[in-house]
Amino acid sequence: MGEDTMHRAPYGTWPSPIDAALAAAHDGRPDWVGYVGDETWWTEPRPGEGGRRALIRRHADGTEESLLPAPWNVRTRVIEYGGRPWTAEVQGGAPLVVFAHFADQRLYRYEPGGEPRPLTPLTPLPPVGGGLRWAEPHLDLERGEVWCVLEEYTGDDPGDVRRVLAAVPLDGSAAEDRGAVRELTEERHRFVTGPRLSPDGRRAAWLAWDHPRMPWEGTELRVAEVAADGTLHGAHTVAGGEHEAVAQVEWAADGGLLYSSDRGGWWNLYRDDVPLCTREEEFGGPLWQLGLRWFAPLDSGLIAVVHGKGSTVLGILDPESGEIVDAAGPWTEFAANLAVHGGRVAAIGASPRTAYEVVELDTVTGRARAVGARHRDPVDPAYYPEPQIRVFTGPDGREVHAQVFPPHHPEHTAPDGELPPYVIWAHGGPTSRVPLVLDLEIAYFTSRGIGVAEVNYGGSTGYGRAYRERLREQWGVVDVEDCAAVARALAEEGTADPGRLAIRGGSAGGWTTAASLTTTGVYACGTILYPVLDLTSWASGGTHDFESRYMESLIGPFTEVPTRYTERSPASHADRLAVPFLMLQGLDDVICPPAQCEEFLARVQGKGVPHAYLTFEGEGHGFRRADTVIRALEAELSLYAQVFKLDEPDVPRLELHR
Repeated sequence: MGEDTMHRAPYGTWPSPIDAALAAAHDGRPDWVGYVGDETWWTEPRPGEGGRRALIRRHADGTEESLLPAPWNVRTRVIEYGGRPWTAEVQGGAPLVVFAHFADQRLYRYEPGGEPRPLTPLTPLPPVGGGLRWAEPHLDLERGEVWCVLEEYTGDDPGDVRRVLAAVPLDGSAAEDRGAVRELTEERHRFVTGPRLSPDGRRAAWLAWDHPRMPWEGTELRVAEVAADGTLHGAHTVAGGEHEAVAQVEWAADGGLLYSSDRGGWWNLYRDDVPLCTREEEFGGPLWQLGLRWFAPLDSGLIAVVHGKGSTVLGILDPESGEIVDAAGPWTEFAANLAVHGGRVAAIGASPRTAYEVVELDTVTGRARAVGARHRDPVDPAYYPEPQIRVFTGPDGREVHAQVFPPHHPEHTAPDGELPPYVIWAHGGPTSRVPLVLDLEIAYFTSRGIGVAEVNYGGSTGYGRAYRERLREQWGVVDVEDCAAVARALAEEGTADPGRLAIRGGSAGGWTTAASLTTTGVYACGTILYPVLDLTSWASGGTHDFESRYMESLIGPFTEVPTRYTERSPASHADRLAVPFLMLQGLDDVICPPAQCEEFLARVQGKGVPHAYLTFEGEGHGFRRADTVIRALEAELSLYAQVFKLDEPDVPRLELHR
């Protein structure tokens, strides 16, 4: 449609077929891909079924089957962020599956056509800690076991926990007797990943680290001999350390040890300490979940890799020459989730025009194609946003990476001279980044005439260790400054209306949002989702074990700089908050508990600041249920409509309290 035939209407009021229900129905992505015989399997979200994750089987004829009906939920809570929750092998011509069920965190054995049978004991699961949890299962059919990571809570405090490498009998004997679980090694580290067995079965390799380090700060690559009785002996460190983060380890087909290390400033690949492909690119990332895979060795000696700077592509690395041939196709972003079988590589890819789908690369023909969870346009793609990759200038001339999504509609434009409202999105982590992929939650706003800018502020991953460490002891400073720099630049260049800027974020992004609203004066309003708001309570047992010492690198050791914890906390500056805000919180969140929000709101109450606080039963850290996502999106849109003086949108009006 030409400019002269476009309908003119103010920004933020354009009609859109992308409603909150549509965005909610397409929330989440496929995950944990794997091969079972010649078949490709994976998990995928079911927002309309309570947010559970289903296990999907792609048969040889291309048909897909959901193996376990609701309420089975293939997901683990190990380190609260989870990890690989299933494994399977063909035994006697049929698949034998072992998976973790979210509701009780037990491991189950399952043969399609039958009923799941528990392999581990039923233990109490209070909201914080409790019981036994399992991740990264790996079948050892010869011994009749499944090897995995065991997380065992030993007391009432979130820090009363141990994690060990363990073997669970496949005969179900451990379902009634915890003593039937065999621990593989006597050594103790606070955190471990699942063991990788060498091709000859004689050695095992895994990663380990201890407080106060996070896995992107420093991990140890441990190698041990596998004794005849299946225990691991002589464990020793072969790579990594306090200032070197090894992100993944695998064995090559010929027995060589492959791993991804950031010792050179970027996560690059090594074989027995020899670099395979030295580039200013990442071949690894932050280990937020156990079992992430950025590379996978093939029997041919080639290595499938997910690599890039700021974004990731799928390629095949020749370790002899160091050359990489990238897969052709529309995908511009791949998750850290690879599986290989013969000459086939399964991955999970997306692009700005397609949501995540299961992709298979044939390394013989070079052909890549979507084989599962295929993207199908739920609306005319003319309504999708058209992103721009930008680099802005922050304080002291530093680079700030961002993705800008201007308002976009195939049939509507704004009156001459009007500038659009924009919302700055601060990602979680904070040691993470936002991928440039189709997100209908962004399209929900841009198709109505509200721009979005996602900021990969200093501290984000994907740009090397130096960029990642800009946030060291500077959380609440660098992230806030970088987001503000992007917002101000968009206003100064005439892209955004300086009087209609907002900021939103969840988790660590909720922290950045709250800190921005209480310190910068840049934004007219904000949306704060399941945030960190008070560092003092966080540092004194107010969160789960995995991140309980994270603040030592983000803020500094509490014993040395206690006042900094108070000074940086948005809760300490709630009295400075002068603009409307929306706060959204899951009541089952043990990472950022509701108490963080409640304390903040108590300090705002009666100050005359318009605000709303919506809570959701059954939701933890991040929203998974369709009805929750719908309510949250519509509330956010209503906030912006009220603050930006837009025509009332066709969503329930958010009641703001003072």
